[in-house]
Order: sequence, then C-alpha cells, then structure tokens
Amino acid sequence: MGKPSLKVVAGQDIGPQRKAGKKLSPEKKPLTKANAALHPIVVADDIFQSPELKRKAYYADAHSIILNMDVSEALKTLADTGILVNCIVTSPPFYGQRDYGVNGQIGLEEHPSQFIDKLVSIFGACAPVLAPNGSLWVNIGDTYWSGKGEHKSGEAKQNARRFGIRPQDKKGDGKWCIPKQLLLIPHRFAIGMQDKGWIVRNDNIWLKPNPIPDQVRDRCSMSHEYVFHFVKERWYYFDKEHVGRETESGSILPPLDTWEVPPVRGLHHGHKARFSEELVRIPVLSTTPKNGVVLDPFAGSGTSLLFARRNGFRSIGIDIKRDFCKMMVAGLEKLNKGGN
Repeated sequence: MGKPSLKVVAGQDIGPQRKAGKKLSPEKKPLTKANAALHPIVVADDIFQSPELKRKAYYADAHSIILNMDVSEALKTLADTGILVNCIVTSPPFYGQRDYGVNGQIGLEEHPSQFIDKLVSIFGACAPVLAPNGSLWVNIGDTYWSGKGEHKSGEAKQNARRFGIRPQDKKGDGKWCIPKQLLLIPHRFAIGMQDKGWIVRNDNIWLKPNPIPDQVRDRCSMSHEYVFHFVKERWYYFDKEHVGRETESGSILPPLDTWEVPPVRGLHHGHKARFSEELVRIPVLSTTPKNGVVLDPFAGSGTSLLFARRNGFRSIGIDIKRDFCKMMVAGLEKLNKGGN
C-alpha cells in the first residue's frame, strides 16, 4: 500500500502560478510552515487498520496495534505500510541496568559508545514514520562505570537492579570507562541526535521524590532522569492548553521543564522498569492532535498505549519480548472492560 495522501504539506512549493504572477485564490494558498504546524497530519483509518499491518501485528484493534518484533524490523514495517505517527514517546532500556533475557535486546553493549550509536540509529529509523511536524520524546538515565566485577552486596533493593557482570562492571578502556566515572550517556545521546539533524527542544528533568538510595559515601545520590524532546523541523505541533499552567489573569503558560513524578515501584508480571503514566502526560497531550497516533518503540508494559487509549488517541507499541506484548494486550483488554 502506498503512502497516505496528505492534504497539508508544510513548506510546499507555491508552484508555477505564483512565478507567472498569478494571484492564488484563498482556498489554494499553501500554508506556511508555521501555520501548517497548527494543522497536523493525521493518518487515515484505512492505513492504520490495513490488512497488511494486521497480518504482521501481535495484536490489533481499531485503536491500538502491538508489534512483537525487533524494533528496527517493526519500524520498517510501519514505514512500508505508510503509517505516520504524531507523537513518539518511549523509554529505551538504559545502559547496563537490565537483562531482559531476549536475543537482540539493547543496553548490554560492551562499550557505552556502542549503545549510544545503536540508539541514535534506531531513532533515525523512527524519522520516516514521524509526521513532519511531530515530536519525539525519549526518557533516558545515566550510570557510573564501576570496574569492580560482579555485585556482591546483600542489600535487597540494590540486588533488584544488579545482575551478574554488567558491562560497566568490567575493567574499562581508561578513557570514558574508568571506575567512578559518570558516563554522561543522556548528554552524549542528545549530541548524537543533534549530529544526525534532530532539533533538541528541551532536556526536561524527571525529578524522583524518594528515589532508591545509592549505596555510596563519596557523592550525591542520583534522583533524576531526562526526557528529551526532539523535533524534525523548526515548526511543529504543540498545544500547551492541555498541559500548561494557568496564571491569575487566566492565560496559559507552558509547563515547566522540571517534572516531579514518583517512579512506579515493584514488579508487574515480571517487568522491573515500568513507565509512570504521569511521565507521558505532557508529551502525549501536548503533541498529539485529535485522533492522532502515539508510538512507543520500546513499549514494555504498555503505559503509553493505555494512556493514549484513555485520552482518545490511537497507539502503536513495539517490543521484542513476547511476555511484554502479552502484558500490553491484557492491559488494553482490561481497559476495554472498564478497568483502570
């Protein structure tokens, strides 16, 4: 199936009529890029529900699609089908933090530079399925190089997020990877994205009240992660009315770039690192138009899909682990039956 027919194309050429000195009628005047951003492209239902995509989906209904595939394969499938999404919001596996026990998982590369390169490549593959005036939001955290070998502490909360010998427990390269070094992965990732042509609009800070304490004695405890906001073009769709701060005069200011959101605690059907719905609220509500599509390329437990469904948007989730896809389906089915 071909690409969707678009009624509005940001920055389209005015064509030979203007060059010949002819005045365009109002209904034929092309929109400027700034005005086109207020008229986001929303993919048609016949493309979202195409038989070809449904055949490849792990689950599909009128509002949600789940793909149990390697993320690069899934993104190519979406692009080949002609899907365009308005908002991509995701939290990829963090470097050296989890072993999900799946061939092809990311986050366990030998060197952090390999992890960053892989992430930048994956989000490059997101670009063809993101509408020209869409937004990409990426939650990512940092870690330290240890170089101490396998974790031996008996502290329960630390054991929950340590496993065997992680990449950062090995000897290291003496440059980035030396003991006690903060790897600056979020910053290196954002610069890598800039180098590939993405525009960084915000490095929003996710502040965690009452975080799991770091078992250290010579530095401050970590209590934040980042949620980067990337766009492809200078002009893009953003509606602050749903997420902004009301002033005494009644005007709406944009939300702050510091978000205090409690992390989700405990296991949920084996998932150790679930998204908080409050963390996806600003990304989804501010950059998804009516009947728009939200994509989560590392969907995990399906938080982004559930939030999108509750707020009247369509959604697509991708995950390489089948158990997580089962979890997403269970959550959607519960929501369809009226559950929270």
